Formats: sequence, C-alpha cells, structure tokens
Amino acid sequence: MQYKKNIVLIVISTMLTFSLQSQTLPDTGISGLYEVMLGVEDPAYAKKYFADFGFSVVDSATITGVDAKKIYGVNSKLTSYRLQNGDIDSHGLLRILAWEKPLGEGIGYAPVETIGTRIAVMRTNNIYRLFDIYQKARLLGKKPWLPTEPISDDIFGLNKGERDFFNRPVLVRENAIYGKFFNHIFFQRYGYHIPGYGTIKNDTPLKTSEFTHHDFIINASSMEAMSYLSSALGLKAESKPVVDGDWLKGPKRVFQMEPGYSHWYQGFVSPNNICGKLKFFIPRGDKTNKSEHQRIGEKGITLHSFYTPKLKMVHKLVTEHKLNPTAIQKNEFNENSFVFTDTAGVSWQIIGKNTPSTNTPITKLEFKLVD
Repeated sequence: MQYKKNIVLIVISTMLTFSLQSQTLPDTGISGLYEVMLGVEDPAYAKKYFADFGFSVVDSATITGVDAKKIYGVNSKLTSYRLQNGDIDSHGLLRILAWEKPLGEGIGYAPVETIGTRIAVMRTNNIYRLFDIYQKARLLGKKPWLPTEPISDDIFGLNKGERDFFNRPVLVRENAIYGKFFNHIFFQRYGYHIPGYGTIKNDTPLKTSEFTHHDFIINASSMEAMSYLSSALGLKAESKPVVDGDWLKGPKRVFQMEPGYSHWYQGFVSPNNICGKLKFFIPRGDKTNKSEHQRIGEKGITLHSFYTPKLKMVHKLVTEHKLNPTAIQKNEFNENSFVFTDTAGVSWQIIGKNTPSTNTPITKLEFKLVD
C-alpha cells in the first residue's frame, strides 16, 4: 500500500511541477505534430530503413510538377508515401517526399547544432543495441553517422529519497544519431511509464515507437519568433525560454557541447495530445548556418504537419500573423491543407481533418512508476 501511495504522490507532484503555464490560447483543435516530412533520393531505401523502426506505408500519391508548384512552391513531380508506426495514427507519422528534381542536397551530414537541423525523437526498449548498430556502421564508413554514447539522468525529478538496489533509480537514457540521411534521438525509460507517449509494438525489429517529439535548431535571434505557435496555432508553451548548457548531462552529451557552450530552449505541446511535442533551440555562440538548405524541395527533413478540424480558422490566424500561407487547397492525398514558412525558416503544412483517429490521443501527462 505504501508503494502505491508513493506512486500517487509522485504522479501528483510531477503533474504540479510540469503543469503548463496558464495561457490564453485560441481553440484551434490543433493536433500534436502529425508528420515528419523527409525529402529522399531513394524512396525504396527509405521505406526499408524505417520499416525496421516499425513504420509501414499506409498511403501514397503522385502529383505533377505543376500541382507541386501550387502546393509546395516546388516545380517538380512528387511521389509521397505516408508511413505509420504500428497503430499510432494520431501523431508521430512520417511522410517520404521523393522529388523528381530536388532543389538541393539539404543540410546533410553537418556539425552538431548546425542551424537549420531537424531531429526526430523515438522511444526504444534497447538503446545500446541501436548505439552499437550505428557505431559499427560509422566504423565501416558506408554512410556517415555520428552516434553519441547513451547517457542517463533523472530529467523529470522522479527520484525521492536515497536510491539503492532495492529503491532503484528512476531514469531516462538518451542518445543522438546524426547522419546525412536523417537525424535521430532515442530514449529509453527505466522505472517509469508515461501512458500515450511512445508506443512500441513487440514485433518491431528495433523496438522503437512512433516519433514522440521533435527538435528544431532554428535561425532566430530570440524565441519570440516562435510565439505564433501559441497565438495562431493554439499550442501551449511549456515554459518561458530558458538557457540550457554544458552543465546539464543530457544536453552536453546529446548536443556535443564544448565547455562554456549553451543554447536557448523552449518547448511547445498541443492541448489535445501530450505527444507530438516541439522543442526549439537557438545556439548561443558561433554555429554553422545552413538554414537556406532547409527549404521545401531539398533533401532531408524540410517540413512538418499538423491537422485540425478548424482549418479555415487556423488559416485566418496564420494570415493575420503575416506568415503568408498558401491558399487552402488539396494536397497530394486529396486533403484540404495549406503551407507556410515562418521567419525562423520552419515550414508547416496544416491539414483539415474531421474524422477521429483510430488511436485516441492522451491529453493528461502522468508519470507512473514501474519496478
């Protein structure tokens, strides 16, 4: 009974500690981040690669260069593949964009925290297996990968009292994999569970979940550039912008921080889904700026999507924020949508969707201890 009581106390305490700021937000019905959109040279390889992470194709479509120009501003024939991890269809999907005439190579393999970099995050049940796979691939030199060694920390403050063999530590272990083709962050939980945040099917080869959250290294002088995420899209800021630096174990390792280095950080989350979070970083120091290669039509992660049942309302709000959205029109999957790029170089597609997801999003963040 005491153990169960402790669980309840920790959940309540954590909910209070991490409760979102009281914000006046438009009720846009916006989802958690729906899709990562990845420009690729070889869609067959991309589909095979992500299949080992549990993603399978659930839809595909091809449009002409004329139509792609209207939708995305890219005069190139486009074949798109929508991939879903297991049964999770409310967030964390992948869209592969196979441009017949890509606009460029994208950011590619670049120094850590290169401005313009995008990273997708997944939960795993075996982080050291993944580290070993990418480390071996790096040594073979067939594709450029930079894996960081996994590191653990109590990032949620879940450990109460002295921890030992019997009162075991509650931790998360994480690492990053930087590559030319894609950038990953993986995390593994020890001693706790968050319902609705990272679902892993037992038959997934690499024991990985849908994309749970997403990192953006942005081209901006302050986080004010991202404030429209709240005022136009209806996302909640988790806190005011804060400075993270080399004194924090996780960021130091994952972002390969040199002594004395730091960055601004701010996170956003949908009020309609605890998953599909966004994390934005502005380096506080000299970093390579390749944000011009982050445009739609280049290779790599160049675009992300949300969906909402209030598409016209969101389009009006984005227009009022002078973010110059395209007209509402059918995308390649025959979905009403529009596209815009913000002042920090981040591009979005907002999709109109009224039908409920098969997977019901979780809206209450809870930390449950497990032995």
